[in-house]
Amino acid sequence: MVGDHLAMDLLNTEALRDGAAVDFWLDGHDVVRWLAQHGVAPAHDEGGPDLDALLAQARALRAVARTLIVQRKAGRAGDVAGLNAYLQAYVSAPQLVRAGDGKLTLARVARAEPIAALLGPVAEAVAQLLADGDFDLVRQCEHPDCILWFLDRTKAHKRRWCSMALCGNRHKAAQFRKKSSAAAI
Repeated sequence: MVGDHLAMDLLNTEALRDGAAVDFWLDGHDVVRWLAQHGVAPAHDEGGPDLDALLAQARALRAVARTLIVQRKAGRAGDVAGLNAYLQAYVSAPQLVRAGDGKLTLARVARAEPIAALLGPVAEAVAQLLADGDFDLVRQCEHPDCILWFLDRTKAHKRRWCSMALCGNRHKAAQFRKKSSAAAI
């Protein structure tokens, strides 16, 4: 979860490892775990969604999101019909709920079928980013072996790496090796 935005983390469910694409969603259980990590709670406990269908729909949403975000980053308009289909399937209603401290809060409760209820908040996050996001701050990691995306929320807006501990460190180590080999000659 290095994207600092749900839409970026959606794109980051695919990565590169040793030059090969890796999909972190191997089955529907992986999608459910990812949704739980991001606070998107299942709408229906009884029976749950068809996990194969959930995997297929989640991958399709990711592909639509990637296309639209890449196009928006490049300053091009994309076809939003695919994303709108996810948004239209996500039906929700406001409801008053009691928080743990007894205070009332207004929450949106999904009223859609299970897959739409699970993927709707993710589609909404993508739509929110596309509509309101500052795309000068939407970036792809600068490491040549990384395809991860992030929203740069740093104060100076100078973030270059998906993670300083991973790609930033790999870059620094490569620079050190380059300087050391040049000094040895």
